[in-house]
Amino acid sequence: MEEEEEEVLGYLDKVLEDEDLFEEGEPDAESPLVTPARRHFEGDVEKGLEMKKLVLSGFLASEEIYINQLEALLLPMRPLKATATTSQPVLTIQQVETIFYKIQDIFEIHKEFYDALFPHIQQWDEKVAVGHLFQKLASQLGVYKAFVDNYKVAVETAEKCSQANIQFQKISENLKVKGPKDAKDCTTIVNMEALLYKPIDRVTRSTLVLHDLLKHTPKDHPDFPLLQDALRISQNFLSSINEEIDPRRTAVTTPKGEARQLVKDGFLVEVSEGSRKLRHLFLFTDLLLCAKMKKTSAGRQQQYECKWYIPLADLTFQTLDDSDSCPHIQVLPEHEIEDMKIKISVIKSEIQKEKKALKGQSRGVERLRKKMNEQESWLLLHSPTIPFRIHNKHGKSCLFLLSSDYERSEWRESIQKLQKKDLLACVLSSVELQVLTSSCFKLRTVHNIPVTSNKDEEETPGLYGFLHVIVHSATGFNDSANLYCTLEVDSYGYFVSKAKTRVFRDTTEPQWNEEFEIELEGSQCLRILCYEQCYDKTKLNKDDNEIVDKIMGKGQVQLDPQTVQSKNWHMDVIEMNGIKVEFSMKFTSRDLSLKRTPSKKQSGVFGVKISVVTKRERSKVPYIVRQCIEEVEKRGIDEVGIYRISGVATDIQALKAAFDTNTKDILVMLSDMDINAIAGTLKLYFRELPEPLLTDRLYPAFMEGIALSDPAAKENCMMHLLRSLPDPNLITFLSLLEHLKRVAEKEPVNKMSLHNLGTVFGPTLLRPSESEISKAHITTASDIWSHDVMAQVQVLLYYLQHPPISFAELKRNTLYFSTDV
Repeated sequence: MEEEEEEVLGYLDKVLEDEDLFEEGEPDAESPLVTPARRHFEGDVEKGLEMKKLVLSGFLASEEIYINQLEALLLPMRPLKATATTSQPVLTIQQVETIFYKIQDIFEIHKEFYDALFPHIQQWDEKVAVGHLFQKLASQLGVYKAFVDNYKVAVETAEKCSQANIQFQKISENLKVKGPKDAKDCTTIVNMEALLYKPIDRVTRSTLVLHDLLKHTPKDHPDFPLLQDALRISQNFLSSINEEIDPRRTAVTTPKGEARQLVKDGFLVEVSEGSRKLRHLFLFTDLLLCAKMKKTSAGRQQQYECKWYIPLADLTFQTLDDSDSCPHIQVLPEHEIEDMKIKISVIKSEIQKEKKALKGQSRGVERLRKKMNEQESWLLLHSPTIPFRIHNKHGKSCLFLLSSDYERSEWRESIQKLQKKDLLACVLSSVELQVLTSSCFKLRTVHNIPVTSNKDEEETPGLYGFLHVIVHSATGFNDSANLYCTLEVDSYGYFVSKAKTRVFRDTTEPQWNEEFEIELEGSQCLRILCYEQCYDKTKLNKDDNEIVDKIMGKGQVQLDPQTVQSKNWHMDVIEMNGIKVEFSMKFTSRDLSLKRTPSKKQSGVFGVKISVVTKRERSKVPYIVRQCIEEVEKRGIDEVGIYRISGVATDIQALKAAFDTNTKDILVMLSDMDINAIAGTLKLYFRELPEPLLTDRLYPAFMEGIALSDPAAKENCMMHLLRSLPDPNLITFLSLLEHLKRVAEKEPVNKMSLHNLGTVFGPTLLRPSESEISKAHITTASDIWSHDVMAQVQVLLYYLQHPPISFAELKRNTLYFSTDV
């Protein structure tokens, strides 16, 4: 039962955690509770949807379900009470009163609330006031307090009675809950324990709805102070039943160290005893030392604690016995990593808002920074997946995880370079080890773990937008080989592979001349890695028990905004181990990339309204969309990074021209073309539509809808928005949605989760129009990114995670959708 109580309190704690940012007093225009979209599009209230009505009707639908659940609990209570005084009682009076404590009172409170709210929704008028109903509901939370205090005993009593009495067990496992009035024969069977949890769930639900209602109620409306009062009462209630919860654990941060002669140091994730640990690794001229930061009392200088060391003379990269079992690497699902990125982006924008609002007062900013530090540290710990194993000839083995082949190669090369010298195995006494570990703190070159909160205020935030890179050629190879390059950019403190050239076979002077478009998310660095592709599997490198191609060279360039942001191509050369790779790049900032230029000629498909194209083709979904989807599903669905890895720009332009001129050979071209180019063509088509697929008109409402906290209100609003789309847009969107779901089904192979796909397509299908941007007073690309892009991703993700949506069903259902959460 302790687990059950923890789950209940944990759920309430989750809601409170979401409310951490809600200070005493009303949510004003700068409050984190007011979404960016609210501030940007205040003038669109008349044009937009009746958000308040949508929130209320969604809540009303869930309220009906809740009342039915309470009714299902009360149904057996009366006969159980009646038999308690007979000669053959199922339960005693005391047991009945303990299990069903306050259920009747809670039922009556909500039935009265529902009956009062229902007519207001049926005859909706914007002037109608409902705040008094919510205020009254909140004022009766004392009944819930009594219920919560008794909850644990009620569930324990029900469980004991079930074990002792077969008749009661049957009753408690088969409670029938009626469906909504408009649902035919929709009775569901629920057990008693699940229904007893519903009132606890309901208080948090009501609090979320109050947040949503306040967001969409003008301050001069009579409801505003009443709803505010109801929210305060609800939050105080939630706080009062959460007092015994342990404070949330805070993440520990670490610095770094030095010795003998320090050659290299940095933070790496070590897999130790099956779990990930953040370590500071120090490479000295004769040994490798792994340390962690010791916890010290306030005011004392921080120190390192040595976890282990290996003399370089004893260090090897291969186990003596290849059959040694390797520790299992635990990898989190991609969507958890993406979720954390979204949370970090939201906090970043909240910090900016707080800074503007506080005018120098930093308490709120510090709290947000602390939270962001914890989340970024979590990301740093869980995102790396590339293994880097080292072994001691005498038996010790260590496994680190890195985010890129680049780092693994750097560490390996640095160690191997030192091992070329005559090294003697060293054994340190405990005193020597202590002295060496202490010196690490002074000698370290990497001082802070690479998270934003450790960065200087003045540091550049990185680039947001699109980097165009042409990989021209490479020279400096001694022998002919099969050569290709990969491109990586940094994102959230670690590097992500974004593009790969074709393999140029059997040459010492590859001429790729391939152009790629890479999306940047606050990136500061571009890396180019050159590999030799080995077709003979027996000759492949066995690197850390993985079969990998050989790295011939690697290099990186800083993405300096001044150099990159000119409109012209900037040519450069990267030198790597005697190899030179020639490349060019130019950058398009996100604010420029948001501008859509309609096509002058109406005969093509790119830059032409989707309604014009479908009418001309007499189709429901444009031909280009159907063909690209079909080809990707035919031979690209297993491709690693499909839709994320850039296609060659010249191939994409060739396909664009073919579709625009309706070339007869289009099907032949598609079958011959690299699949990443076809995926890139589909993305380009949506990006070049005169307005986004989900339309300029509905953009503010999508931003409002996704910000709703209450699940029923959100469902109600998001489905209403789809119904509001023009038919060609809606049918095309639903087709794309089903396609992306099929791609995500192959995630174990193609590494593209729903979250990945949402990140790729969200900002393409849903972007603010230029008029909205100017109205919002947003001037820079990073502002647009931090304010809206994560919300755009969340909108697409909402529909991707939703059960299948049928066009016919959507159009038929003009009432609200209800969700029981």
